[in-house]
Amino acid sequence: MSDTKVIDGSQVALEGRFVRLEPIRTEHAPLLWNAAKNDAEDIFRWFPYAMRTREDFDGFVHKALAEQQAGQSVVFVTVDRASGGVVGSTRFMNIDRANRHVEIGSTWIVPAWQRTAVNTEAKLLMLGHAFEQWGCLRVELKTDSLNEKSRKAILRLGATEEGTFRKHMITVSGRIRHSVYFSLIDEEWPAVKARLSGKLLS
Repeated sequence: MSDTKVIDGSQVALEGRFVRLEPIRTEHAPLLWNAAKNDAEDIFRWFPYAMRTREDFDGFVHKALAEQQAGQSVVFVTVDRASGGVVGSTRFMNIDRANRHVEIGSTWIVPAWQRTAVNTEAKLLMLGHAFEQWGCLRVELKTDSLNEKSRKAILRLGATEEGTFRKHMITVSGRIRHSVYFSLIDEEWPAVKARLSGKLLS
């Protein structure tokens, strides 16, 4: 994994046929808020932190940029290429250079673009970058144990469920969250790549 690429998110921009993943910038905050504000309760119900107000979105972007500066995350804004509109966000996080693994997480997409090619291609682009550009041995994903929709979506990628971190987080509501962990490893990537690429052609 190249430290330069990981630390400086501005050097990582991923683009496919349907989606463009742009490095997050300060000016994205109002665009993200406008995209999500009418569905915020639904979109962010599983997030452990608040995403309900314009100020929350300003804080979200500020924290993302700070994490990038510290080399902890590479954060993207998800853009639908057909419309040019901002439709969500995702990131590389929990970067472990020494052991060559990374997590894909903090992913959200506004309802109109859920279960479309946008999320499939975004995951294909990110997994491809992790395995083929950074030489990762492992990519992790996790979700709230109560979020059945997310768990099924991760399994559809071809990831393996590894187990549950019990009492892993305290959510903004005070609920104690258990997190289910999944992974993909480098040997599995060629088959996963072929399957995801096939979905985009169907």
